[in-house]
Amino acid sequence: MPLARFAAAHSGRTPHRDRQSEPSTSPNTDHEARPGPVGRWKFWAAAYALLILLTGTNLPTPLYRSYEAQFGFSPLVVTLIFAAYVVALIPSLLVAGPLSDAIGRRKVLLPAVALAALGSVVFAFAADTEWLFAARVMQGLALGAASGPLTASLAELEPAGNRRKAALVSTVASMGGLGLGPVLAGLLAQYAPAPRVLPFVVEIVLLVPAAAVIVSMPGNRSATRWRPRRPDIPAAMRAIFATSGTASFLAFAVIGLFLTLIPTYVVTLSGSENLLLGGAAVALMLVCSVLAQLVSYGKPARTLELIGLPCLAAGLVLLALAGGLSSLTLLLIATVVAGIGQGLAFLGGLTAVSQAAPADRHAEVLSSFYVIVYLGVGLPVISVGFLATVAGLLAAVQYFAGVVALLCVIVLIVLLRVRHRVPAIKVAAPAVTAGD
Repeated sequence: MPLARFAAAHSGRTPHRDRQSEPSTSPNTDHEARPGPVGRWKFWAAAYALLILLTGTNLPTPLYRSYEAQFGFSPLVVTLIFAAYVVALIPSLLVAGPLSDAIGRRKVLLPAVALAALGSVVFAFAADTEWLFAARVMQGLALGAASGPLTASLAELEPAGNRRKAALVSTVASMGGLGLGPVLAGLLAQYAPAPRVLPFVVEIVLLVPAAAVIVSMPGNRSATRWRPRRPDIPAAMRAIFATSGTASFLAFAVIGLFLTLIPTYVVTLSGSENLLLGGAAVALMLVCSVLAQLVSYGKPARTLELIGLPCLAAGLVLLALAGGLSSLTLLLIATVVAGIGQGLAFLGGLTAVSQAAPADRHAEVLSSFYVIVYLGVGLPVISVGFLATVAGLLAAVQYFAGVVALLCVIVLIVLLRVRHRVPAIKVAAPAVTAGD
């Protein structure tokens, strides 16, 4: 799940200034003319590549229950498989962004697409649990390597130089892929033959046009020397980073829960074995998150956190109650509320951190923020896997929901107490696409 593109929407330090007319500052385009109308298809093709890569990384979501039955492992193993993806993604993210600046986008993106395709091949032929771990590691490395360069490419390929449009397209493509993967895999697994093979075959086919687009990209490089990023936080903004980073960590802990165990949770509550139903619940949560973010431009960042955290907590409480009452309807309501809260909490947290970061250390701060968020996706859900092996899935999800909801309330109280010390930071409409 790449997050660098979200900084694109909210990283400007002068949110009311129209940057659309500014020349590109990308290292690959400083001395080049913007592509004309004939290059428009390359822009949308790059968005397609981003969408398909993210779709592929989320295809396994509705299939985990089937893998459990086939290979005989526990919910704990499901969460460990998911965590392996995150562990591989984080170092790849930190290395590949600056590497693509130094040697060119194409030389980083082509191996990333090839690795994503190989991950799908391993999933399609998975013969035991070890294959699933290997496939997820490949997907994590591929997405970590591709997310930053593709985000930068969208800014460089937008025909009119409209960075607002590039950032918005990047955001929609990324969240669209997160939601499309579970739905596509659930649909094919439920109603088409070879349920654990066909979704990945389709992904490989869809990656072919993406590879063709990348081949057509300019192979430009900058004078920047490659070096891995060392995440660091300036002392002056550590309080903001601590509160906003914690809020976003919790928001993405919920994403991790939905991407791993909620499809099985839905099946348990509904009594239906329909794989599409579980994937659709994940997609609904992500759609609500996207819509909440899209309608929230112009709102103060801290206000978004102060609204998002209680919404997220309320959604988690409803999720726990849905298990106790065995109510699928309540589960869907919880999904909508939690999705809205997740989107607002993350949007406010990222904006506060991005705009508080010093200009000369912006990339370092955001890299640290992304690491925190990805850890939120992968680590807390492991505790749910442990609990599920001891107390059962329904109880484990309820405990997790209760603990995270309580933490949301604690962070909310802290934010309310320090709010008067922090100037309001407004969310700008998408302005600059991060090229890191």
